[in-house]
Amino acid sequence: MNDPLSLWARHETELRRWLLSRVSIRSEVDDILQDVFIKILRQGQSLSSVVQPRAWLFEVTRNTLTDRLRTRHEGLPLPEGLDELLDAVVSEHPLDGLAQACLPRVLSELDPQDREVIELCDLQGMTQAEFARQRQLSLPAVKSRLQRARKRMRERMTSACQVSFDSEGRVDDFVPRTPSR
Repeated sequence: MNDPLSLWARHETELRRWLLSRVSIRSEVDDILQDVFIKILRQGQSLSSVVQPRAWLFEVTRNTLTDRLRTRHEGLPLPEGLDELLDAVVSEHPLDGLAQACLPRVLSELDPQDREVIELCDLQGMTQAEFARQRQLSLPAVKSRLQRARKRMRERMTSACQVSFDSEGRVDDFVPRTPSR
């Protein structure tokens, strides 16, 4: 049986050394070790079914460290007035105007199947798997349908809105059009 306290006593020093080789701040190491210890205690009776407790313990420690690094939010305070500056930059971006001035027209001119898959998957955030399930289609069929619809929409936007691209393939300019009647 793997008793949590004896398992911890056998491996804590080794885990600490391993963490110190990856994290330079001792208080961070202590916090991570505390999280790992709590995870060990929460295992309760299921800890006895762990075949290689040392390997399991290192895996839990590594995952805890990874989670900690992912959620770390170190940063400087933002300067005052940044929101207004960002609003100005965003509102002047060509894609914003393109989306507002050209997208409704192009969507209205697309085949209903193309329009549906683009609106649901690209604009409303439905997953392709969910779209496939609801329409009783295979996932590869939906992926192909969406890819073809995007290609036709891009071609239509290029001609209907006279979209031009810069040397890196980004939208550079366009001529706004209203939806056709």
